[in-house]
Amino acid sequence: MSLRHNARTLARGALRPPENDSAFLLDVHRRAVPRERMARYDDSFEVDLVIVGAGAGGATLAQRLARRGWKVVVLESGPFWDPDEDWVSDEAGSHRLYWTAERVTGGSDPVELGKNNSGHGVGGSMIHYAGYCPRFHPSDFEVKTRDGVAEDWPISYADLKPHYERLELELPVAGDYWPWGDRHRYPHSPHPIAGGAETAVGGARRLGIEMRVGPVGITNGAFGNRPHCIYRGFCLQACKVNAKASPLITHIPDAIEHGAEVRADCMVSAVELDDSSGRVTGVRYLTAGAERVQRAAAVAVCGYSIETPRLLLNSTSRRFPHGLANSNDQVGRCVMVQGAPQVAGRFPDEARMYKMPPPEISSEQFYETDPQRGFARGFSIQTVGPLPIEHAQHVLGHGHWGPALRAYMRDYNHWYTLGVLSELLPLPENRVTVASEVTDQNGLPVARMDYSQCENDRKNIAFAKQTLKDIFEAAGAQDTLITDRYAHLVGGCRMGSDPERSVVDSDHRAWEVPNLFIADGSVMPTQGSANPALTIMALASRLAQRLDLKRTGAAEHRPLRRRRAAPLHRAPSPAGGG
Repeated sequence: MSLRHNARTLARGALRPPENDSAFLLDVHRRAVPRERMARYDDSFEVDLVIVGAGAGGATLAQRLARRGWKVVVLESGPFWDPDEDWVSDEAGSHRLYWTAERVTGGSDPVELGKNNSGHGVGGSMIHYAGYCPRFHPSDFEVKTRDGVAEDWPISYADLKPHYERLELELPVAGDYWPWGDRHRYPHSPHPIAGGAETAVGGARRLGIEMRVGPVGITNGAFGNRPHCIYRGFCLQACKVNAKASPLITHIPDAIEHGAEVRADCMVSAVELDDSSGRVTGVRYLTAGAERVQRAAAVAVCGYSIETPRLLLNSTSRRFPHGLANSNDQVGRCVMVQGAPQVAGRFPDEARMYKMPPPEISSEQFYETDPQRGFARGFSIQTVGPLPIEHAQHVLGHGHWGPALRAYMRDYNHWYTLGVLSELLPLPENRVTVASEVTDQNGLPVARMDYSQCENDRKNIAFAKQTLKDIFEAAGAQDTLITDRYAHLVGGCRMGSDPERSVVDSDHRAWEVPNLFIADGSVMPTQGSANPALTIMALASRLAQRLDLKRTGAAEHRPLRRRRAAPLHRAPSPAGGG
């Protein structure tokens, strides 16, 4: 380990990441994000940018641009969470963290929508993600060129690398030296692992499979005013102590400090368009039973892979009768999930899989294409840590009920679980549409998602499941339970270099609408075998850099009009506000 890395690790509680003071703006005595001095903009004031959604993409974009003096309003359909008041150490009590509004599913392999892949409230789905923060590999951006399947991205790994590095400092990320993809270190040293992980590592080693610890966006030592992880085991139910990174605490505080307004409980129903100019003029939204319109020089939609296509498809006009920016019928197409089966093993000694952060150990040894496996692309392996209710659902899925279910659950502390993320390929028929015959509580047509696997997908998942089973057998498991599932959504408004086969260009700008941008996982052309959160944030960080450079650069590239007037209403001026 280098002297520089040692010094950074020793000073981890005091190091400030560049141009983001979020960890130091949090109150040491309470967990809620300070909002007393947040700017307040009138709807009639034309802000520089209105952002729809306060998740990984929207929050990162807001923080970056607020730092550059942009007037930004973020509209979020869910609440502004207070960890002290709203979050509990209880699986059942955490249900309202998820987007559970009605959606329609179809296809030959329909995907369960909800807690696995949707968030609700400021911070988005990263409020209840496991904290796992791997990078994509360089190969993920060149899948068509390298492996002859899927699509190449219009940008490269090198375009995102500096943003990965910056975000790993901001979250911050703790983990072992990473030998896969673009080899790199992480800012903070890895967390300790528990006995179950040591057992699984032993089984993997006997098969020649290398495991590493992390990487997780979970504090290993104090970080600013955020405490060390206390290993309470409820990462997937929201981190009550603010040790786990989420946009709520890693980017929203700094965004607010620099003049951004974040409005919670605001459901955006349509993006407003001037039919004569072809430019968007703001968004229409519903809050407290009233309909309002926020004016803006530009709009960035960051609602993720279901709600972003839904919003665009519901935003019809004379110019776009089939949905905003959808003349080529690409909005909603090529939605992807990852195959995410889990295998649980029962061991003689206690494993206590709930004790450590869920992504405790991991491997990307199978990430790249190996022709000998008989399918393109690959999968990653990582720990999952289902708590008792979730584990009981897995047991029920195998037909165990009554006395058998009770016997399995009394044995909970002897079980340990590994999962995989299999890269599934983008298919045009896997898509989000709107079900006009089904509406939500606001009268808006809900989303319908149709999904079917291809043969390559099925082979990938089958090989991955067998690999996990082999690991547990090598580790001495006495029993195994295999559960099929999906995780993570991307695609639906993919970026590309061909306007006929994509929705946005390499700068996230809609091909048909010059001041409409999309900055969430829906723009991703491929899924990879890595959890998407860090890449979504990196994409938003890069977009912010590109937008600000173009606004201050050559006039022919300037997408927005610069507005320097003060908002009509605002709280006391924040330090450094534009």
